[in-house]
Amino acid sequence: MAPKGYWIARVTVNNQADYDEYRKRNVLPFAKYGGKFIVRGGRTENVLGAPRPHNVVIEFPSFQAALDCANSPEYQAASHFLKRGCEVDLVIIEGYAGPQP
Repeated sequence: MAPKGYWIARVTVNNQADYDEYRKRNVLPFAKYGGKFIVRGGRTENVLGAPRPHNVVIEFPSFQAALDCANSPEYQAASHFLKRGCEVDLVIIEGYAGPQP
């Protein structure tokens, strides 16, 4: 089985209306590419590095699906509002499917 793909996003919302519009528009591409929220906000404790108040982890069926979602026209249209209203760090990463300790 191929490893899953993940989006790891750290967000500071500067304009709530833009962020709300982004969230409204990202539903379609996330559903289309099999995105599933693993973490969506919630309580945090910053241990190392610069914190952001909102953190998100989205799981996709594969690394390719995660990339395809990010590059899709639907997500690009939604991300306009994210970029306009927020400071964002986003990484797309392949999951680990090997042995565990």
